Amino acid sequence: LGPKGMDKMLVASFGDVTITNDGATILKEMDVQNPAAKMMVEVSKAQDQEVGDGTTTAVVLAAELLTKAEELIDKDVHPTVIVDGYRQATEKALEILDNIGIKVAPDDRKALKDVAVTSLGSKLVSEYSDYMADIAVDAILQVAEKTPEGWKVDVDDVKVEKKAGGSLTDTRLIRGVVIDKEIVHSGMPKSIKNPKIALLNCPLEVEKTEFDAKINIQRPEQMKAFLDEEERILRGMVEKVKAAGANVLLCQKGIDDVAQHFLAKEGIAAVRRVSEKDMEKLAKATGAKIVTNIDDLKPEYLGSAELFEERKISDDKMTFIEGCVNPKAVSILIRGGTERIVNEAERSIHDALCVVRDVVREPAIVAGGGAPEIEVASQLKRWAERLTGKEQLAAISYAEALEAIPMTLAENAGMDPIDILVELRSRHEKGEKWAGVNVFEGKVDDMSKLKVYEPLAVKRQVVKSASEAASMILKIDDVIAAGKPKEESKAPKTPGAEEEKESTSEFD
Repeated sequence: LGPKGMDKMLVASFGDVTITNDGATILKEMDVQNPAAKMMVEVSKAQDQEVGDGTTTAVVLAAELLTKAEELIDKDVHPTVIVDGYRQATEKALEILDNIGIKVAPDDRKALKDVAVTSLGSKLVSEYSDYMADIAVDAILQVAEKTPEGWKVDVDDVKVEKKAGGSLTDTRLIRGVVIDKEIVHSGMPKSIKNPKIALLNCPLEVEKTEFDAKINIQRPEQMKAFLDEEERILRGMVEKVKAAGANVLLCQKGIDDVAQHFLAKEGIAAVRRVSEKDMEKLAKATGAKIVTNIDDLKPEYLGSAELFEERKISDDKMTFIEGCVNPKAVSILIRGGTERIVNEAERSIHDALCVVRDVVREPAIVAGGGAPEIEVASQLKRWAERLTGKEQLAAISYAEALEAIPMTLAENAGMDPIDILVELRSRHEKGEKWAGVNVFEGKVDDMSKLKVYEPLAVKRQVVKSASEAASMILKIDDVIAAGKPKEESKAPKTPGAEEEKESTSEFD
């Protein structure tokens, strides 16, 4: 947790090694057997799917809520009372978060970059966080669309490709699509400026008949006629591509060798077996329409870009379609010294993209460094004192559980968590709502002045995910093994054995 948090080395049963400090990745890869622990894994999954960041925070908070609940149960507070107290405290915590959130413009590049830098600060790639943050912000703002209901952003519109080699500073944003495929024929042009791009979801091959057909060839001329007809069909397909005005063909299915030859003769570059997801991104980036029947290919269905080019990246050839006009799908090509660095950079970029998306969709931020948790805890305690009944104890415990976040941040940075917590409480009581843990200088600081910001959406989701998981576990009073009954032996049975078995069985 936090920039000073340590990394984990995950060793799979086959010996595959993953080095990461991404909470969701660690929990996903872990071999978890305990049913309650599995529910914690679900918490991190929900957090990752909803907002893409704050996975470790959610699990730490859920665990702390359960620890505090155990202390209350030891004092004879019933679990249902604790759950009710936690529910009320969650509603109040969300209300406080909304009140302290700082409103920003959805396209405020500076605020978005601050959020991305904070997210990347706790990752392996933190020394390049400034460079990576710019890429993440540019990518999200490029694919974001303004609608009457607000801004609409889909992280899937940003394609992330990775290739080991070079350094992390060679990572770049391509305003178009990168495909990990090469051009199908050596005679085709490797680079085309201002290409006219056709997207086909049908094979450039002679299709087999749906019924079994056999041809009885008796003379060589018949064989030649058969091959000539096959060639004529394929030539006709290529002519249709040429007639539409396309000089780049991207096909989701296969392209026959003969068709490849004719395409090369016409100076048309082609790539085959492009994935469905890539085809959708190509359509969004180039403005082309995906055609399912070659007879329907028309000039108005073609897409455009500044450049179509095949390049050698490391030992592989990749195809670049870049310089698209206002593309609604872009690509990030990640480079790095080793496979492991590239993999961790991919996870880091994903988190950065998600937090930028969160702010674009819900334009509000809060300071980091545990400041919002302490502020919420401080206000919750004052509110809890007005509650009647034992729910008050649960609400106060909830507030204390929130303080585990800044304490963990301080502990990871080698600071005394108790001293830091006491100072944080004091500063927040004086009205310094953004006082948090400055892990780099080992002291309490105003996090807003340090430009450490996080999306409000992430903090809201942390509170919701952790509270729901803790409440669900608290409501369980017994664990029952519900395995499938073992299959009975398949050996032949003696007559009357079934009746004898039934008569001797007992139930308690």
